[in-house]
Amino acid sequence: MQSVEKPLKIDIPVVLRDVKVAFSVATLAFEGDLPACMFHLQLITADIAQWRATSRVIAVFHTNAGHVALHDAAYNAERMIATGNPYKGLLSDLMERGVEIELCGATATVHRWGNEDMLPGIKVNTDAMSRISQLVQEGFVQITEWS
Repeated sequence: MQSVEKPLKIDIPVVLRDVKVAFSVATLAFEGDLPACMFHLQLITADIAQWRATSRVIAVFHTNAGHVALHDAAYNAERMIATGNPYKGLLSDLMERGVEIELCGATATVHRWGNEDMLPGIKVNTDAMSRISQLVQEGFVQITEWS
């Protein structure tokens, strides 16, 4: 079956000059096989590049999504598999686009993860709730990802 392109008229075009967003990611919801938060982060970074906007984009992974921050061996131990972290390439790409990736320290503590368990470039904050509160008070827009 052949796909047909349908025209799409944008009624409300959005162009921002400065973007400050904080993604709070507590669980992974999926768009097909891609975590929706990763798709949304890719979308906003592509928009930012197209707009040539100044930006600061921070993704805070916590609760049931904290495992995305783990390197292969730690991921395998946590998830009881042997495939390695399937999200490491996506996170690396996002960090190359300027997204700051953070892990909730409370989530790490509960799971007994140390800094040596993290992918390169992952920062650990005190806890997600305090960090998101701080960022909102600093003028970031909070985007909450849920299933």
